[in-house]
Amino acid sequence: MASEEVQYLPRSTTIHDRKQLGKGTTFLPGKRDPSIDHLIAHVEEHGYVILPSIFTKEQVDKANSELARLQAEKSSGPASQGGRNAFEGFKTSRIYALADKTRAFDCFPIHETILKLNDYFLQPNYLLTSLHTVDIGPGSHEQEIHTDDGLIPLPRPRPLMGCGTMISLDPFTSTNGATTLIPGSHLWNDDRRPQRSEMISAIMPPGSCVYFLNTVWHSGGANTSNGSRRSMTIQYCQPWIRTFENMTVAMGWEDLDQVPKRLLQLMGFSTHDFMGYVDGRAPRTGVEMRKKRLIEWGITEREKEEKLKKSKL
Repeated sequence: MASEEVQYLPRSTTIHDRKQLGKGTTFLPGKRDPSIDHLIAHVEEHGYVILPSIFTKEQVDKANSELARLQAEKSSGPASQGGRNAFEGFKTSRIYALADKTRAFDCFPIHETILKLNDYFLQPNYLLTSLHTVDIGPGSHEQEIHTDDGLIPLPRPRPLMGCGTMISLDPFTSTNGATTLIPGSHLWNDDRRPQRSEMISAIMPPGSCVYFLNTVWHSGGANTSNGSRRSMTIQYCQPWIRTFENMTVAMGWEDLDQVPKRLLQLMGFSTHDFMGYVDGRAPRTGVEMRKKRLIEWGITEREKEEKLKKSKL
């Protein structure tokens, strides 16, 4: 008896549409804007592309002014005065959770050209997975060479999990800690190991962006100059890198002490290495910070209402 043909629901893309780059990266191509064909071609061949001066001087100046304010406040985060480990960089300051602390950086993650690149390399509804500043101070050593998907234990060629950017708020030079990367390393298989001698510096003026695939080997450069190298990292991930239900929002924070610790970990009030952090801290610490702020906000709002009532008497 002839077997019946299996019927599949129609989908906009299937595994058969997947494109492979060398022996290192696979992805499902998305919407391709003809205006950036040359940028897409460069990324596919080299793993990265530099977008020079895509942000205005006014946008960069505003970001640097706000960064100076945040760095002056010790309450701006656990790494705002310097990194806590060699990877963060002991002489590198980072302000995490930028979107929660200021509106001065809102224009950077949603730049049209960056999003057009994401529309092609990532699947619809991709997510913002990292948005923080990176200020590499004088005397900083070279960062460990890494890929941004290094915590995902899948063999190459592996699916593209995301794309990253470094935005220059200062000139990126060969001596002040410019991001370094290995062109074409997104094509490698697992047998190829990165060498510092293969790296190039992403030299670019303020307001520029280096856009790269998660499978590209890269690092922060050494800063042998007398000044800092201010920047921000903005990273995006595939839309399916998340739980079905957003447990950390679905769960009422007032009842967390009543929930078994192991269940809280399973619900996402935990980290995998550093993945899942909140403002550079453990998620449960982040919850307590937000609860305190909500209480303070509630008190302030009540005081406003009472003053308004009195003014009407």
